[in-house]
Amino acid sequence: MSKRGACGATALISLALFGLSACGGGGGGVNSTPTPPVSNPPAPTPTPTPTPTPTPAPGATFQTAEYNRSAGLALANAIPAYQAGATGRGVTAAVIDSGVNPNSPEFAGRISSASQDLSGSRGVGDEGGHGTAVSAVLLAAKNDSNIHGVAFDATLLSLRTDTPGSCNTNGDCSHSDNAIARALDIAVAQGAKVANLSLGGSGANTTLRSAIARATAAGMVIVMSAGNDAQSDPSALALIAADASARGQIIVAGSHDAGKTISSFSNRAGQTASVYVTALGENVRSFDENGTTFIYSGTSFSAPHVSGAVALLAQAFPNLTGAQIVQLLLESADDLGPAGTDPVYGRGALNIGRAFQPRSGASLAGSAVPVDLSSSSATLSPAMGDAAQAGMGAIILDGFDRAFAVDLARSIRNAAPRSSLTGTLAQSQRGASLSAGGTTVAVSIADTPGGAALRRLSLAPQEAVRARTTAGMIASRIDSRTSIALGFGQSRESISGQLAGRAEPAFLVARGSSDGLGFDRRGQSAAAIRHVVGGIGLSAGMESGEGLLYRPNQVARDPYLRSSYSLLSLGADRRFGGLRLAGSVTRLQEDRTLLGARFGTAFGANGGTSWFGDLSADWSFGSGWRLGASARQGWSVPASGGLLTDRKAIRTSAFSVDMGKAGLFERGDLFALRIAQPLRVSSGGLNVRLPVAYDYATGQAQFADQRLNLAPEGRELDLEASYSRILFGGRMDANLFWRQDPGHYAAAPDDLGAALRWRTEF
Repeated sequence: MSKRGACGATALISLALFGLSACGGGGGGVNSTPTPPVSNPPAPTPTPTPTPTPTPAPGATFQTAEYNRSAGLALANAIPAYQAGATGRGVTAAVIDSGVNPNSPEFAGRISSASQDLSGSRGVGDEGGHGTAVSAVLLAAKNDSNIHGVAFDATLLSLRTDTPGSCNTNGDCSHSDNAIARALDIAVAQGAKVANLSLGGSGANTTLRSAIARATAAGMVIVMSAGNDAQSDPSALALIAADASARGQIIVAGSHDAGKTISSFSNRAGQTASVYVTALGENVRSFDENGTTFIYSGTSFSAPHVSGAVALLAQAFPNLTGAQIVQLLLESADDLGPAGTDPVYGRGALNIGRAFQPRSGASLAGSAVPVDLSSSSATLSPAMGDAAQAGMGAIILDGFDRAFAVDLARSIRNAAPRSSLTGTLAQSQRGASLSAGGTTVAVSIADTPGGAALRRLSLAPQEAVRARTTAGMIASRIDSRTSIALGFGQSRESISGQLAGRAEPAFLVARGSSDGLGFDRRGQSAAAIRHVVGGIGLSAGMESGEGLLYRPNQVARDPYLRSSYSLLSLGADRRFGGLRLAGSVTRLQEDRTLLGARFGTAFGANGGTSWFGDLSADWSFGSGWRLGASARQGWSVPASGGLLTDRKAIRTSAFSVDMGKAGLFERGDLFALRIAQPLRVSSGGLNVRLPVAYDYATGQAQFADQRLNLAPEGRELDLEASYSRILFGGRMDANLFWRQDPGHYAAAPDDLGAALRWRTEF
């Protein structure tokens, strides 16, 4: 049986009266859809094809005039493949058709010596023009002349199968099943990765079916045109794609127009919907055996777009099997028509660029460390501020074991600077306390209209103003030297300070050095005990809660990433007249974070341990004046995991200096001034060993040490004045503050603000 077909063509020559011409070949019958003739000056003589480099030079431009004339490339999103260095170089693509013009500069040096005539001894010279036009769409040279093919550096294996004397005046030729079968066997023997069959007609005979089975068994991909009869199913020949002998390695190519609407002439997906994609096949620019430019229409010209995509993938990822290449192209197609696979568009429109994106299941090459490309590789904490990263190049393998170069530094997100007043002034509070004997119970209740910010309620939901118990403490004096306290919703520092009888000025922004852990947190439970021996106060405390990592622009109900932490602290203090000295050691254990920062598995995501040493002094020197200072030094060590090469300590520091006077203007008022630096990483980072090269032949990766810097350039300094006095039966607090490098961001503008609060008891 013979295979034949036709397509519409319009010659691009200056005289419109020569506007209509026909071409032979093409899927499944005649459907001539010529466009109006386009008047163009003759194309200049093509220049020789330049020798390309294996990967594009930095700044290489692919959207050239030649690219734009090759309209199917943009519609198939080819540029990402070119940017990845894929050109088809080293890949053999077989075109089983009417031959090719072997002297065309568009194929110079890239026609395989194994190219031959399978129906006679005529050579591969094209008589009908169809084979040349199809080959050009697949792999014409990128030489700034006319068009370039999808895989413009691929090697052409031209296998001529047109029956001698069968080509008519329209260029339509007949091709025998046996000749096509022999061509497929030769393509397999020559190591072709893809065979393009822009042919159609009756179903394959036994000889051809066997050859197709041998080709797919060898791993070769076959691309067949769907046909031009506007039928609900592809041509009888292409229906073999749904047969078991295809082994999922045959793609049927239908035609869409420039708007990605199925062409009126194109056969639909029908029975082959699961392996059917569309590509531009309407008004496709190419040239015939004489080099004359035409505008062609037919599924014959959709197929080479798909075959070119196969060649690009085969070059870029030599580990892929034919079945995997087909799977990638089908899964990455743009869904058209009804959602999912449908009987018109099948899987959708060819999208080469998406096929070059990593698929799920990625991991660092040479390891079992997973990589989630859809999320940040690390989210730093406030203590790390604007810590900048140099490039952290790495090689990952996706779910198809394809190697991709990625820069992990690009997906590292710094903590978003936030106003220090946000949490303090966002809600009103009510307090209640009760004392009996040596025991005191105190609670704080926050009023939140509408309850939008509440995660749980402590009072009845039918109340007009919802409220919750945000914090509480019970403290009891066991004897004259020992006291104990239990609390919820507050920190260990808070209840320890109350046991020690310390009173802090009402600062809102400039916090004491021991108040911060380098990240926002919500204490859930705390306990402290204090015992006085020989004038020395000995204390121990613990706290557990949630670390809160703020996510800006988060539309979810909860704008925080939450992780658990716990800490244990031991301290001592003593008074020498008006001077009080204190010191403590604190151990912080984080389950999934390090100083509140979250790191992907490549950097070790198993938490960390921090040790803090604190020293403070407070001197009351008469007339209500006092002077205080505190300092914190920290050392944080990440838990082992990922590709960490060492566990060197990350150093942190914080300090505060303040002075104040009680009774500055009147009895009962209090003025205070403080300068402070919140906890900041002063030095250190994570050293990781990342894969930087990968060899497909051996499956081995090369590794190099790289560093993730955690020390910011900015240094936040807070200067705050606080004044408190009795007013209108309550107490008024006024604060004025200035923050330099807020959030430890050197580029952030200074933050100046004020707050006025009034509270009363009733």
